Amino acid sequence: MRAVVQRVKSANVKVAEETIGSIDHGLVVLLGITKDDEEEDVHAIVQKLIHLRIFEDENDKMNESLQDKEGSVLSISQFTLYANIRKGRRPSFTRAAHPDLAKKLYDIFNESLAAEGVHVETGSFGAMMDVELINDGPVTIIMETKDGSLVDPV
Repeated sequence: MRAVVQRVKSANVKVAEETIGSIDHGLVVLLGITKDDEEEDVHAIVQKLIHLRIFEDENDKMNESLQDKEGSVLSISQFTLYANIRKGRRPSFTRAAHPDLAKKLYDIFNESLAAEGVHVETGSFGAMMDVELINDGPVTIIMETKDGSLVDPV
């Protein structure tokens, strides 16, 4: 599982020009799911995400978490995070999860964040979406799991 996390001042997602999700301060999370991912991967990313100290404190140091700041998450499923571009000119998505598995784990991801007290807004799984955001910093972090543990996203 791979998550591209961006700290934002605000963000929204539209489908067919209709806003379906919107947050003020918090995080935009682009979530890619592989065919090998399981619930343990979801929980590893959720726990790291809510406790990661990437928000500034009163001394302008990145010392506060999403929970400390009572921030929200705009969660967007994005299978293209697992594009393989080593051969040819057209990306291959063979590592991406089948939509049934991806939707299940994406829903668990959002439900797990909400269970931790995080306000979550989402895009529409599988839809073409327009995502707008105002980056804060900018701060962008990439997280990745393998077998339920966080790994270096190299």
